[in-house]
Amino acid sequence: MLGTALLGATSGAIGTFAVLRRRALVGDMLSHAALPGICIAYLIQGRRDLVGLSLGALATGLLGITLVTILRRWTRTKEDAAIGIVLSTFFGAGIVLLSRIQQMPTGNQAGLNTYLFGETAGITRHDIWLIAGVATGCLAVVALLFKEFQLLSFDMDFASSLGWPTLALDLVMMGTLAIVTIVGLPLCGVILMAALLILPSAGARFWTNRLGPLLVWSAAFGGMAGVMGTFLASPLPTQWFGASWFDSSKLPPGPVIVLSASAMLVVSLLVAPRRGILARTFAELRLRVRIAREHLLRSLFELGESQLPERPFVEESALVSRPLWNQWTGPWSLGRLISKQLVERQGTMLRLTPEGLAAAAEVTRTHRLWELFLVESARIASDHVDRDADDVEHMLPASLIRELESRLAAAGRLPVVPQVVPESPHEL
Repeated sequence: MLGTALLGATSGAIGTFAVLRRRALVGDMLSHAALPGICIAYLIQGRRDLVGLSLGALATGLLGITLVTILRRWTRTKEDAAIGIVLSTFFGAGIVLLSRIQQMPTGNQAGLNTYLFGETAGITRHDIWLIAGVATGCLAVVALLFKEFQLLSFDMDFASSLGWPTLALDLVMMGTLAIVTIVGLPLCGVILMAALLILPSAGARFWTNRLGPLLVWSAAFGGMAGVMGTFLASPLPTQWFGASWFDSSKLPPGPVIVLSASAMLVVSLLVAPRRGILARTFAELRLRVRIAREHLLRSLFELGESQLPERPFVEESALVSRPLWNQWTGPWSLGRLISKQLVERQGTMLRLTPEGLAAAAEVTRTHRLWELFLVESARIASDHVDRDADDVEHMLPASLIRELESRLAAAGRLPVVPQVVPESPHEL
């Protein structure tokens, strides 16, 4: 758990920059291109040593990056196609070498097949120290070059105009990605290591819009995915919950870690407070309800505008015949306005309450402000203005409203809240 937590946290943080720079597939290519290097290193050493195998994987991984760069710059091959070519070619070579090793007398004891899907049970204390050292070094590089990496991820052209060594910084960033990928291969596997670089940062992106907190969220998601995946692929769930029919220790840890990260992504996609599907759905429903209510208020205001400051009753049929009336949501919205005491009803007659009149005047003023802006600034035809204003007026910023208020007042079209004539001592 400690090893996978360290790897997941580091992969989440480093993978954030790959996702932001649209280079998520580079990690996938690196992990697949590392397989022949692992096999070659084993053939040279004659034994399984994590440091030696990692160096071999790093060598072929860097060779893969070099080939992708050559194909992209000096041929007509696009970057995604170049990544696919190198990935499939190196992975095919790795499978051939792995099959050859399995045919050797000691090949079955090599355990290199665990590099395909990962194996946490074979991690030793020495491997933990190696992962911890790599994690500390990579995170230290991110902390020291945070400002540079931030600008490189969002505006490389501006960084170049400042005279920054963008190529060197890019190589450092990709180097940390390569090192994390290579070290994580024994735990998560060649095939699924890229997922541990992408999924935590993709899930964390739903929770924040700032790079610093995004790195923290990504590291937390990656660490939790490592712990959850290792736990679920261990004998502990079977022992603790007594599910004798299900032997969790036979599950491959790499895929379970990736599924744990995928579960966090799904949860973030659904319940994140600002970007989640549920939050956005509720926000859209609230907006639709507010728009329907404001449309009814404006319709009632315009129907009785000629008799202001009186609050005349209008026939409900006149309101229903207005273009802003919606036959599906209109009755419900009208009932809500009545329950909120913004509209009062007497039989089939409706009129605004004093509070409703003030709210309706404000809505109408905003609508006419936006109409003026569309005609005079956006140059939209006057016969299309009312429809466009209905779509956007409910989301105008306060600064724009203040800016245009004076222009609408000069045109004599600014509605003001009228002084309501009291009808009874109760209203006084």
